[in-house]
Amino acid sequence: PRLGAQAARRALEDARRQPGDITHIVTVSCTGFAAPNFDLGLVRELGLPWTVARTHVGFMGCHGALNGLRVASAYADADPRACVLLCAVELCSLHYQYGWNSDLAVSNGIFADGAAALVGGASAAAAGDDWVLRLSGASLLEDSAELMAWRIGDHGFEIGLSARVPGVIESALAPWLDAWLASQGLARADIATWAIHPGGPRILESVAAATGIGRDDYAISQEVLAEFGNMSSPTILFILDRLRRRGAPRPCLALGFGPGLAVEAALFR
Repeated sequence: PRLGAQAARRALEDARRQPGDITHIVTVSCTGFAAPNFDLGLVRELGLPWTVARTHVGFMGCHGALNGLRVASAYADADPRACVLLCAVELCSLHYQYGWNSDLAVSNGIFADGAAALVGGASAAAAGDDWVLRLSGASLLEDSAELMAWRIGDHGFEIGLSARVPGVIESALAPWLDAWLASQGLARADIATWAIHPGGPRILESVAAATGIGRDDYAISQEVLAEFGNMSSPTILFILDRLRRRGAPRPCLALGFGPGLAVEAALFR
């Protein structure tokens, strides 16, 4: 809760909101579970109203924050007075695995701890510089369920990462993405900025190969990976924050990948 509260305080300051303004809280994590969840800790740490509506998005993996954004957006769309706090917290270091296994060695090397948060509301109340979630989409990739897994074993959480993951993303992403964009009257050429979850360097390269974007298009994703590692769900929020602060043009398309294999997309204007 303390790590999440630090991120949430910054989000409140950035949005010029007070704790008492929050009507809904959406928490995201895949590195632990408890009842009550860490959302209760956030209520106490931040001094949120005891009447706040709480929703937890659990075990969605690296794209979990995009799932959380969809939930937060639904609350805001349903109630124009809603003020939603989204907080993603991952403590991947709790699940460091000892011993030699190639899959575990990769996960030990790239995953890191992190937290990120944002505050949002109805798009009708958005200011000119606010980023607004316009669309969200999702798809499972066929015959890939065993390529990425996150299970509880005898010695804690065990992650399985197949070397086939980048290749599957490279071959399956473009057909789904093009169809999803076309359903909204859009094409890849209409995307001004890309925010790609950096599951690892090969994931970024696979997305680039599938979509035809260049290294400059995913430079900030690579920058966040180099500085912080793969923090699982908070990572895409780090990337979006940097793009927003640097005045990146819109529309911006965010992409994340997780167990399933699944792809999640969010389009911001």
